[in-house]
Amino acid sequence: MCNQAVCLVAAELERQGISTVVLQLLRVVAEKVRPPRALFVPFKHGYPLEAPNDPPRQHAVIQKALGLLEGSLEAPPLLREFVR
Repeated sequence: MCNQAVCLVAAELERQGISTVVLQLLRVVAEKVRPPRALFVPFKHGYPLEAPNDPPRQHAVIQKALGLLEGSLEAPPLLREFVR
């Protein structure tokens, strides 16, 4: 799915009252489009959770992403980087 389209959909969902987090593969897109909450993941395209068949790594990415929804004192837009 297009990185920009996902950011735009997330922004519209937020306007409708639904909280979102985007896993973003292209940092420059997130910086320009500014989705409400984005986790930049430095993985190759097509692998937003990194390597297949690596549940511990995939869970780490998901936990970090969902953590953007919890108790942040900062107002959106938020852009964080996943550190391996």
